[in-house]
Amino acid sequence: MTKRSTRRMTTAVCAALLASLFAVVRAHDAPARVLGQTGDQSMDGMMHGAEGGNGADLGPALFAAADGNTDGGVTRAEFKATLDKWFTDADKGTSGAVSDADLLGALQLPQPRLPLDSHLKAMLAALPDRPAAKPARPHKVLVLNKCAGFIHTPIPLVAKMIEAFGDRTKAWSTTVTFDPADINEQNLKQYDALVLNSTTGAFLDDPNDPAVTAARKAALISFVRGGKGLVGLHGTGDSYHMNGAAPATAAGGRGGGGNARGAVPTLTTQSLLQGDKNGDHRLGKGEMSALADAWFDTLDPENTGSVRQEQFVTRLKSVMTAVPPTASGSTASAAPAGAGRGEGGRPAQQGRDTQVGTWPDYNRMIGGFFKFHFADQPIVVKIDDPKSPLTAMYKGQPFDFRGEIYTFGMDTWSRENLHVLTSIDYSKMSDADKAKENFPRSDHDYGMSWIKRDGNGRVFYLAFGNEEKTFFIKPINEQLLAGIQYALGDLKADDNPSVKPGTR
Repeated sequence: MTKRSTRRMTTAVCAALLASLFAVVRAHDAPARVLGQTGDQSMDGMMHGAEGGNGADLGPALFAAADGNTDGGVTRAEFKATLDKWFTDADKGTSGAVSDADLLGALQLPQPRLPLDSHLKAMLAALPDRPAAKPARPHKVLVLNKCAGFIHTPIPLVAKMIEAFGDRTKAWSTTVTFDPADINEQNLKQYDALVLNSTTGAFLDDPNDPAVTAARKAALISFVRGGKGLVGLHGTGDSYHMNGAAPATAAGGRGGGGNARGAVPTLTTQSLLQGDKNGDHRLGKGEMSALADAWFDTLDPENTGSVRQEQFVTRLKSVMTAVPPTASGSTASAAPAGAGRGEGGRPAQQGRDTQVGTWPDYNRMIGGFFKFHFADQPIVVKIDDPKSPLTAMYKGQPFDFRGEIYTFGMDTWSRENLHVLTSIDYSKMSDADKAKENFPRSDHDYGMSWIKRDGNGRVFYLAFGNEEKTFFIKPINEQLLAGIQYALGDLKADDNPSVKPGTR
């Protein structure tokens, strides 16, 4: 199937879902005051299935590796071929058996390409009804999903949302890519805006060719400053920075080598634990084949011959059940000592943080870079500019939200560089929650969304987006899509810095 026909099929599916769900859209709208709570226990269950725990992030990544034709289903043959290739890559000495270190070194899992069906359905139910502004002309939007660090699971869902909204309203047409090579001067000429979809780390870098890296970076900066639009979502703020005290981390981002969190060690450990039948602490080719069959039997209990991603992700958690013993023979795990006493359980430290940018033009263009995040943190979001069309959906009212909340350091984020739309109401956080963060900003000013001009171009950033459930909330979707229209130039808004430079 061609890419074009796949897109037509996706559009048709989205349209059909929209038609069937239109009557219940308002039933799924979040309350105006508490935007991070759905009141739907099954929704929370979906989120815990996509984030955290054995097999959680592994599921979408392993499914993407096996679903090479991206048809949304994995067959026994595809699954066995994937594990067989992993074994072959690990068995460099062709000895016929591999160790956990061999497996660990050979496993490369791709980024997930498709959202779960239930996530797509819930997002479509919360899709805005209309654009925030009438499109001045037909537009083209390029969505880049490439991560060089931590991989956020909502990336495929957000890409589908941008595509579905553009198709529905005719506000833009969408091209989705995972290839940073598409960020080049010639290719970008056809687009009006670029969406960096939770890109992390040094997402444009080619580690083998500095000249290619430099050309990609120059193309992005020139694209924006030449009059086009840039949209950054959540993890995009976790790009091109490093700890000044540890230059080895210059690639930036928290996740390192690009595999889904926990996926590599989980899969290698479980393969040896469950597949090593002769107790030699190695896995033979026959053992790997038998393991693949046993796992697929669990993934496909109905014996249909193909497993959808939702089933795959849910059932893989039950496959990843064996727990390795500790040195004493116990399987118990201990909670981190001193939890809640600052990052890593240490007493919270004061003063300036040590994060520095590794690409100054980009760091300033996007508005800053990640320093710390509160995990599953309740906050109150205040509306800094209630008159802006990019906050109209909030009706001037602060709202509660719970999720992963980014913070930016004193030397990277400033209202003198940005027009802040929303931010954290720090006064509403408890002292215990505040103490979780090392090197807090002395002004306690933490933006959640902003816009700015850079040269002749327009930039919008939204810090929400760590979890799929974020995009089941209609007002947040409305703000993201209004931000794209601002970046395209269709939605006019005051984008002067919130604070006049040099007056703070």
